[in-house]
Amino acid sequence: MQSYTRTELARCDGKEGRLAWIAYRGRVYDVSESFLWKGGRHMARHEAGRDLTDVLDQAPHGEGLLARVPVVGLLCEEPPAGAS
Repeated sequence: MQSYTRTELARCDGKEGRLAWIAYRGRVYDVSESFLWKGGRHMARHEAGRDLTDVLDQAPHGEGLLARVPVVGLLCEEPPAGAS
């Protein structure tokens, strides 16, 4: 499975025609086709391109809703500065 950094995730913010991805518990989900994520925003509170683990754990719905969207990869740590 492909790995993505937070910087790569941030590029998928759902704005200006870009893909809309979110991360949750180490997995990266593509919410681009979800009507709940139009324009990269959900409920005018959450934005795509971010790790939403902390806020989704407090949401009124369970993580089961993520079963409706594809997993595109895993969230990994940024490489250290200067690493190749």
